[in-house]
Amino acid sequence: MERRDAILATLRRAGAGLCAGALVVAAPPAAAQGRMYKWKDAAGTVHYSDMPPPGPQGGQARVLRPDGAAPSAPALPYELARAVQNHPVTLYTTARCDACDQGRSLLAARGIPFAEKTVNTAQDQQQLRDIGGKDELPLLVVGKRQVAGFQAAAWNGALDAAAYPRKTMLPPGYRTGAAAPAASAAPAASAAPAAAASLPAPPPRSAEAPAPDAAAARAQRQQPRQQAEPKKPASDFRF
Repeated sequence: MERRDAILATLRRAGAGLCAGALVVAAPPAAAQGRMYKWKDAAGTVHYSDMPPPGPQGGQARVLRPDGAAPSAPALPYELARAVQNHPVTLYTTARCDACDQGRSLLAARGIPFAEKTVNTAQDQQQLRDIGGKDELPLLVVGKRQVAGFQAAAWNGALDAAAYPRKTMLPPGYRTGAAAPAASAAPAASAAPAAAASLPAPPPRSAEAPAPDAAAARAQRQQPRQQAEPKKPASDFRF
């Protein structure tokens, strides 16, 4: 009898341990229901965590939704989305480049959605040459137009010609995507693809005057010219 009780007690303790282990295993998905972060370390290894990485890598981490997908960018207003769709902006930069920083600041101040590509390796330089770019950086590409080097007037002129608004129209919460190497197969993250895929409806136009009735306009054109001419005196008549 005592032996049986000892065996039952042992089984109960083992069952309790299994339940505790199940709770521990189930804990990570519950934590994942909050904010998740994705980043790469210095060795190129991808990490996922519910805590942002420490140090300078914290600013490079991408915030993911609970389902692991990247959060969708806020919808752009019609005027800005149309410019992005017709003339997407790409900025080519390199490390330790003051002119690149100035160009990036100009785009941010004007509220221009853009994709940034870095040129730091021989492969990146070859990619830059393949698109017809020069060795001078930064390089601003607006649609098919290229402006080498930072020139505020020339950059603003290219953006004006592409119908980008002069003042920022970016919605609250908009963030520019992280830069990617120019030779990378994956394009740099930006709002341009999203804006081009679903252009919002244009703003409603003001009410215009209704068009004249077509039948009335046609009857007016068919009136004989004699009605518009003055009648001649009776003395001018000939019999």
